[in-house]
Amino acid sequence: MRWQSGRRSTNLNDARRTSKAVGGGGLALLGVGVIVALLGGDPTAFFVEGINRTIQTRTERSEIPQAEQDKLVDFVSVVLAGTEDTWNRKFQAIGRDYAEPQLVVFSGTVGTQCGNASRALGPFYCPLDQTIYLDLEFFNELSTRFGAPGDFAQAYVVAHEVGHHVQQVLGILDQADRAKSRMSRIKANAISVQVELMADCLAGVWGHETQSKNLLEDGDVEEALLAASKIGDDALQKQTQGAVVPDSFTHGTSDQRYAAFKKGFESGELEACIQSK
Repeated sequence: MRWQSGRRSTNLNDARRTSKAVGGGGLALLGVGVIVALLGGDPTAFFVEGINRTIQTRTERSEIPQAEQDKLVDFVSVVLAGTEDTWNRKFQAIGRDYAEPQLVVFSGTVGTQCGNASRALGPFYCPLDQTIYLDLEFFNELSTRFGAPGDFAQAYVVAHEVGHHVQQVLGILDQADRAKSRMSRIKANAISVQVELMADCLAGVWGHETQSKNLLEDGDVEEALLAASKIGDDALQKQTQGAVVPDSFTHGTSDQRYAAFKKGFESGELEACIQSK
């Protein structure tokens, strides 16, 4: 991906030195559970939409060298700026304002308006503060543990979380949350899958815009599609627990995530993703 000459976002906050390093055992999400439970919702659902809640980071300190971390922060800033350009244009086309999200890069644990979270959660979006949270160690996990290397695969992760912010601005997350509160757990999970697949599609729309600027290199699209397929619920459940339980899916199968990103990438249109919900 040709990103070095790109604009840097002013909405990125590098909190690596103020966040805390922890081991990779459990999830620090008690605060989230309390908040959502008090509101009658599902503690694992929309207040924290992680790209993968089953990831358990196994190291206490980041395995990524400092210089490489700094380069990744710069890269993420460029990707975030690209999503800002994309969604400002798309929202302007439909007569809406796009309130740009914040993105916090942290290490170990981080405090959010959705509660405290650890790197074990993976990247996630908090609707309460309209902020994306990212521990760079996830990029290492994406490459070494899940077999999805490459800078465009990493960019897809950021664009997916921005997709959740787009859903928040459009009111889709609130609609989905209300619908889930009236459903059984199995049906609520199905709504979660729809939300996640839409975010994948929205990430694809950003990818289409990036391609139109001639910023992609050979193999970039394949990197994103591979990443989408590697973090499907079926693939992750098979890897982590040895069995696949479709009723518990919250993000979609590998094939579904692959197809959702591809749909957004090929169409380049917001409407194509919204119609798929």
